[in-house]
Amino acid sequence: MPTQKQVRRSVTLPGQVARQVERIAKRRRLSDNRVLVELIEEGIEAQRQKEKAFFELAEKFRTADDPSQVNRLGDELGRLVFGE
Repeated sequence: MPTQKQVRRSVTLPGQVARQVERIAKRRRLSDNRVLVELIEEGIEAQRQKEKAFFELAEKFRTADDPSQVNRLGDELGRLVFGE
């Protein structure tokens, strides 16, 4: 299986975030770079799951017939989009 091309990036982290990354790396005995890669991958996956949940909810809202269900689903959509 061919390996994916790696791209070097330079980022500037706020001090507090950098310290958190260092603590995680030390605790897990990983490099700071590996921790950053894992955190980014987890964040991307979380974003995909959030988008999937949104589109599933939007489809339920679009196909709902019961007015009370429409209101409930509309409220849920609003919370997903705008927060609590």
